[in-house]
Amino acid sequence: MKACVIGSGSWGTALSQVLADGGHEAVIVCRREEVARGINEEHRNPDYLAFAELSPSITATTSLEAGLAGAQAVVVVTPSRYLRRTAKDMAPHVPPELPLVICSKGVEADTGCLPEAIFAEVLGAEERIAVLSGPTHAEEVVRRIPSSAVAASASEETALFFRDLFSTDYFRAYTSRDTVGVELCGAFKNVIAIAVGISYGLGMGDDTAALLMTRGLAEMSRMVTVCGGEALTCMGLAGAGDMIVTCTSHHSRNRRFGEDYIACGRTLEDFERDTHMVVEGAQASRTLQVLSERFGVELPLTDAVRRIVWEGADVRTVARALLDRPLKSEF
Repeated sequence: MKACVIGSGSWGTALSQVLADGGHEAVIVCRREEVARGINEEHRNPDYLAFAELSPSITATTSLEAGLAGAQAVVVVTPSRYLRRTAKDMAPHVPPELPLVICSKGVEADTGCLPEAIFAEVLGAEERIAVLSGPTHAEEVVRRIPSSAVAASASEETALFFRDLFSTDYFRAYTSRDTVGVELCGAFKNVIAIAVGISYGLGMGDDTAALLMTRGLAEMSRMVTVCGGEALTCMGLAGAGDMIVTCTSHHSRNRRFGEDYIACGRTLEDFERDTHMVVEGAQASRTLQVLSERFGVELPLTDAVRRIVWEGADVRTVARALLDRPLKSEF
């Protein structure tokens, strides 16, 4: 079938290759004509994953209308802060029965809305919307290294549709009905990866990283359950799985941002200028505060990352304050 992939970054490019390897036609909607031309003529994305030769069944366009024309599935892979605008741009071209999966991770600023809720509000027909998340680095997926993710939807039929759409001999998809849990896990793990990166950048060790990851899972599960998700989701691919790979891998832009930039006195603006990439964890550390205040959930690690990244708090002072928190029972 034809799948329209909206977003030509690393993850959109890698997922397009997964679709092509599954026998489908993938049309990537790009912002820049040079990127579309590179994919169409050279079978490479000149901006992201340029080392990977893409399947001839992957094409590109800068026209959202053309990309959506005749599509039997839509894959949204734009940065989370652009999701509402993307949904509004899609609205005139998307019939209510067209299956749609959101692969972006984050929480909307001001409203605290999760991606699935944004698209359901703008486009309606929530039952055809799914989210995809898991321990999947684009750099490895595009090289066909065995990977796995979770397709979650309120509709079992929709979850099964996207499970099958993305399944290949190297990419394995599972299903879930816990869209809230899967989405919140995807937002949290990026924040904790920044904290882990900072800790390594400050000369701390693997013990500290393990401490941050497990306490990060505790924060994640508190928020997931109070928002109506399932605590068990936090122990699955979208939670612990994605947390592990994002905090430990050299591919992780969130960890790299913490380790090579924040711990070294450099800024978010420096990172985005140097890499032309969005640090989703930096955005999430701020937007998750909306949910923290709304539900009265304590998020000490998330708050610490937000204060460092957005308020200029001293890294070592914040680290010491975390270590000086009152002792208590683990669970």
